Amino acid sequence: MTLALFFFYLFSIVVVASAFMVIASRNPVHSVLFLILTFVNAAGLFMLAGAEFLALILIVVYVGAVAVLFLFVTMMLDVDFASLRTGMLQYAPIGVVIGGILFLELLLVGGSYLMAPTISGAPVVPIDQTIDNTRALGQVIYTRYVFLFQGAGAVLLVAMVGAIVLTLQHKPNVKRQDALKQSTRTRTEATELVKVKTGQGL
Repeated sequence: MTLALFFFYLFSIVVVASAFMVIASRNPVHSVLFLILTFVNAAGLFMLAGAEFLALILIVVYVGAVAVLFLFVTMMLDVDFASLRTGMLQYAPIGVVIGGILFLELLLVGGSYLMAPTISGAPVVPIDQTIDNTRALGQVIYTRYVFLFQGAGAVLLVAMVGAIVLTLQHKPNVKRQDALKQSTRTRTEATELVKVKTGQGL
């Protein structure tokens, strides 16, 4: 067994085990920590496959931003996860349907590879072996697929703004600062003179 094969099996076993613990852990904080472990070992698999750009993106974006955000949100918000899990059984049929579709797609991919293994190895875009993976990926994205790349960014931006607009709620009993109103108010609006009789107080 070579060293690369040993690390492949090591990373694969840890990825499968930690991914199972993500959905099996009762504590949501533990689930997020196992998710971070899954991302790190998946990045190791990408490095073994020669896709160092995907490995670094997985570490920087998912582990450094998304997973840490999940962890802080889970730890800071007082969410009653027990009450959220009470109605999970009603979504079981749709979950089974989606899981069946994904399993069928995996079977089709595996079957197509067994029937024609040379198809998956044929690149759509010619690969220049003289440059590294990150530079080649950047040249393809920002030349041939630049409009699709910018369109995907615009869709994500609209989705982010829409999520903020839908979840932003103004509570009526919360006092907020209005800088324009404070700057334009007069002395009569800002102060109130009360004449208090001696010995009575307010």
